[in-house]
Amino acid sequence: MLLRILTAAVLIPVVVLLVWFAPPLVLAAAAAIVGGLAMFEFFELGERLGARPYRKWTTACSAALFYAQYSLGRVEIRSLSGGVSLISNAVGGLLQIEAVLLIFLLGCVSIGLATQGPLQEVLPSVSISSAALLFVALPLSYLVRLNGISMVGRELVLFTLCLIWAGDILAYFVGRALGRVPMAPALSPRKTWEGALGNLFASLLVGVLFARWMEIDIIDMMIVAGLGNIAGQMGDLIESAFKRGACVKDSGSMVPGHGGMYDRIDSLILAAPVVWAAYQWFLRSQ
Repeated sequence: MLLRILTAAVLIPVVVLLVWFAPPLVLAAAAAIVGGLAMFEFFELGERLGARPYRKWTTACSAALFYAQYSLGRVEIRSLSGGVSLISNAVGGLLQIEAVLLIFLLGCVSIGLATQGPLQEVLPSVSISSAALLFVALPLSYLVRLNGISMVGRELVLFTLCLIWAGDILAYFVGRALGRVPMAPALSPRKTWEGALGNLFASLLVGVLFARWMEIDIIDMMIVAGLGNIAGQMGDLIESAFKRGACVKDSGSMVPGHGGMYDRIDSLILAAPVVWAAYQWFLRSQ
């Protein structure tokens, strides 16, 4: 427990400083590296189940996804006479997510057709490669997209991180003190519904605090926080299912006291796209 606290005490200030002061491209690169490390651990889980991923190809497409989110975040919307014009400010041009996914698909097909190995490996290899891109890289890349929102991007990234961090902390203490009803005993025996409610309450409180700071509607921000929290808890549980299926306790040992990188960001992976989508729906027009 002490090692876990010490690691968090070091990493959290570093992450906050990076989010607040780093240029968008640097933050996008850092997020891509973190996503890549988590994806490597995801590959290891797949290999324990007999699947051999297309590591290099999937990693390259993952990096392209993060760049695509960065470039889309650099698009400005300017009102002109007669309508609205989209103007790209991204260095190197605008890259669409759909284009990256199509390129990934065609690449997987090409690798599968050109393989010299047993044909029985083609389907598992394509499946685990696709799962890594869709379950890790793509949703996490929305953290970069959040950062690209004009005027409030950095605040929203910090908001997303804080609702996860605060939720995890309160869930731990509430679960230890009051936890009685198991939430998903087959996946994570220590998680309880009491801890999950504590997790949600902490995120809602973060929503209130950030709404006051950012001077936006408190109710709408609480809805965004609640949806992000629920998605984050789902991300934590699905990773537990992956690990249980692969018969491992942690996805790795990269982060002292926390297990692997995937263990550390499993909640953030699903929270990021949900916060982005919920912000577009509830708060974009404010």
